[in-house]
Amino acid sequence: MSHNLKQAVLNKEFLITAEVAPPKGGNPTRMMEVATKLKGRVHAVNVTDGSRAVLRMSSVAASVILHHHGIEPVCQFACRDRNCIGLQADLMGAYALGIRNVLALTGDPVKAGDHKTSRAVFELESIRLLKLISKLNNGVDFNDKKMPDDALDLFPGAAVDPQLKSWSGLQKRFEKKLEAGAQFFQSQMITDFDKLDKFMSQIACVSDKPILAGIFLLKSAKNANFINKYVPGVNIPDSIIERLGNAEKPLEEGVKIAAEQVKLAQTMCHGVHLMAIKREDLIPEILDLAGIEPINNLLATK
Repeated sequence: MSHNLKQAVLNKEFLITAEVAPPKGGNPTRMMEVATKLKGRVHAVNVTDGSRAVLRMSSVAASVILHHHGIEPVCQFACRDRNCIGLQADLMGAYALGIRNVLALTGDPVKAGDHKTSRAVFELESIRLLKLISKLNNGVDFNDKKMPDDALDLFPGAAVDPQLKSWSGLQKRFEKKLEAGAQFFQSQMITDFDKLDKFMSQIACVSDKPILAGIFLLKSAKNANFINKYVPGVNIPDSIIERLGNAEKPLEEGVKIAAEQVKLAQTMCHGVHLMAIKREDLIPEILDLAGIEPINNLLATK
């Protein structure tokens, strides 16, 4: 199976990934229907790992299902639910089952989710997880002991938030993630493109690793207000909320806004990470409106 994301990074193509949530239950049909519509439009499908601490199928299992259907996944790994032994075991298992792209995340707090009495682990956080992946890729485990059954060859990415209030904190964490081995970066939802531009020219310029701007499909003014209220660090401008509020068809307006943002991102960074929760079917339309051609060699070929 080809590995499009890594190749596209090496080719310095404009990168496109899209987020898909695993099923809540044992039937992956709906996830597969959504992901199949993205074939030929994105380099990889990003599979969330208990996003917002809400229970869903294992990101590893969901990624393997996509992989078996010829769709290249980026498998998210969060540190919230597993200790160092569990993380290493799952990384080895994912690799043996054909997964190559991983996104190292600290993970959302348990209190944000649907199992508020569960116990969080957080033995590692994203930077230490990236360092651990580098060790496994070099054939040693967390304790620097040689692994007798071969090294891994994972392609690790990390998250970045160019809109962080602390500029020095943003710079420090970005540089630490680079040092720890991150090969690509996916940003949180971008609402302030001036901040993204500043981040690209003042912080990201130290490296040639690609930055993918997080583009979120807003479905209505109500949806935008909800995100402003409940998603930390996000500040959707009033002008966008008014556009959605005044639109006869708010969802269509949301698609237009997302396409405009994809075009803006093209002038600033190396790619986009599209989040269209429960409306992933609209991602091809967003890309068409933004003038992004289909990817020639489909997501992956068997």
